[in-house]
Amino acid sequence: MSKQEGINTINKAMAALPTRLSDTILKHIHLLTEYEPVIGIMGKTGAGKSSLCNALFAGEVSPVSDVAACTREPLRFRLQVGDHYMTIVDLPGVGESGARDTEYAALYREQLPRLDLVLWLIKADDRALAVDEHFYHQVIGEAYRHKVLFVISQSDKAEPTSGGGPLSMAQKQNISRKICLLHELFQPAHPVCAVSVRLQWGLRMMAERMIKCLPREATSPVVSQLQSSFRTSVVREQARSDFGETVGAVLDSISAFPLIPAPVRAVIQAVRTTVVSVARAVWDFFF
Repeated sequence: MSKQEGINTINKAMAALPTRLSDTILKHIHLLTEYEPVIGIMGKTGAGKSSLCNALFAGEVSPVSDVAACTREPLRFRLQVGDHYMTIVDLPGVGESGARDTEYAALYREQLPRLDLVLWLIKADDRALAVDEHFYHQVIGEAYRHKVLFVISQSDKAEPTSGGGPLSMAQKQNISRKICLLHELFQPAHPVCAVSVRLQWGLRMMAERMIKCLPREATSPVVSQLQSSFRTSVVREQARSDFGETVGAVLDSISAFPLIPAPVRAVIQAVRTTVVSVARAVWDFFF
């Protein structure tokens, strides 16, 4: 099924509306289907940012930033699957250079408003978290804590290391303690995830949690970028529901426009439930 068929089906559900108005609504819905999410990923050198992105996302990667550009500008990579795009912003990890951290604080304050989500990677065996904690509370603060998802990376390196096999019970217990510690230090808005790319452990749960943390307009385009094994029924239903809600929000915002006559507003409100339900039903046409 094509995107055009999806648009036509939604259009039919709005048959009672004046054509000019339904055309305006369809333009807004079309923009929603082309939304390009921006996800920041941060962590100290060796935290495994690239390997996590490669494990999660299926998109064809192309660098956007000029590497020779100003060092304060983080590297940006654009991912493409079909006609859907997403940008990953590689943010520098804090705590490696005191002189740089002040510079990074300014960079983060500039970047945060533009990001849909930040994946903050902390290695399972990293014990030096004081700088991270300070940076989180001083720079991320209350305003943006809802945008941060903490991820304990390289869980296979948690003590006692098991020589390359699956995670031992003792390792899992230590990872649980690490999760509790991060909750204590950072008081994050979202539950902390733990993954091991090497063992393919925890990635599915992390993908599901990431989709729940994203703003509604970003979930479907991000789902379209995920490796097929992570496009679980939980992930797809979340995205489908969010798409319906964003379409409903389009109708609400147009209905609230002061120049809309009362009888037309009543028709918008009358068709809203049907349009949202149809949008959910045709989600697969778009994503």
